[in-house]
Amino acid sequence: MFEALGQFLAITTVYATPLIWASLGGVFSERSGVIGLALEGYMIFGAFAAASSAVVLEASGWGAWGAWPAFFLGGLAGMLLSLLHAYASVSLRADQVVSGFVVNFLAFGLSVYLVKVFFHGAGQTDTLRQAVFGRWGIPLLERIPVLGPSVFATYPSTYLAFLAVLGAYLLLWHTPFGLHLRAAGESAGAAATAGLPVRRIRYIGVLVSGFLAGLGGATVVLTTTGNFSHATISGQGFIALAAMIFGKWHPVGAFLASLFFGIGTGLKNLIQLTPWARDIPLDAILLFPYVLTLLVLAGFVGRAEAPRSLGQAYDPEVR
Repeated sequence: MFEALGQFLAITTVYATPLIWASLGGVFSERSGVIGLALEGYMIFGAFAAASSAVVLEASGWGAWGAWPAFFLGGLAGMLLSLLHAYASVSLRADQVVSGFVVNFLAFGLSVYLVKVFFHGAGQTDTLRQAVFGRWGIPLLERIPVLGPSVFATYPSTYLAFLAVLGAYLLLWHTPFGLHLRAAGESAGAAATAGLPVRRIRYIGVLVSGFLAGLGGATVVLTTTGNFSHATISGQGFIALAAMIFGKWHPVGAFLASLFFGIGTGLKNLIQLTPWARDIPLDAILLFPYVLTLLVLAGFVGRAEAPRSLGQAYDPEVR
C-alpha cells in the first residue's frame, strides 16, 4: 500500500509541475488585465521548441546537459508567441478571447507543420535519449518513507517550479512592480491617472506569462514524453487556466490548485492499473482529469472574483 501511495505522489508531482508553470503565467497575464486563454498555445510552442532544440543539442554531443538550454529555449518560444497576443490585445485593443484562441490555433498548426519540415515528414520529433531531465534527490530528505522518493527525489524543473511560486508571490505582493501590475488589472484608468504606463505593464505581464507557460510545455517534453507530437500538449493549458481561477489569481492558490488537478491525473493513471478498469472504456478514464476540471469550475467560478479590468481594452486617450 505504501509503495502504491509513493507512486501516486510521484505521478501527482510530475503531472502537476507543467500546470504550476502555466498557471503562474496565467496569474501574471490576468493580474495585468489580459485574459490568459493563450496558455495552451504557449505550452504547445514551448514544448515544440524544447524538443527540437534538445534533439539538435543531443546530436551535437551535449548529452544530458542539453536539457537545460532546451528548457529555457522552450520558455523563450512561449514568450515569442505571447508577443502576438500582447500586440493584438494591448496595442490593437482586439477582443482578448478571440486573440487567445487564434494564438492557440496558430501554435498547434505551426508546430505540427514545422515538425514535418524539420523531421522529414514525420509526425513527431526524434525521441530524446540523453537530453532529458533526470531525478535529483535531496540528501536526507529523499530517505523519508513514502514522501522522500516521490517529492524529494524529483526533476529539477519541479524544484524550480516550487521556487517560482515563492518568487511570483514575493514579486506580485511585496514589490512596487507587483503593485503596479495588479493596479493595471484592477483599474487601468486609475493606474494611468497615477502615472503608470499601463500598456507597458500589460506587455510585461503577457510576456512573462508566455515565458512561464513555455517552460511548462518544455517540462512535459523533458520529463514525461521525451518527444513532441500533436498530442503532447492536449488541454494542459486550459487546465492550468482553471487552476489559476480556482486559486483566485494568486500564485500560492494556483500552486495548490495545480497540485489538486495533478492528483486527478495521478488517479487516472492508478485507475488504469487496477484489474476492474478493464471493464471501463479507455476514453472514459482519459477524460477523468478534464471532467474533474469542469466540475470544479462549475461549482467554484461563480464565487471567484477576477481582476476588475480583466479583458477590458485600455485606450490611453480615454480616461
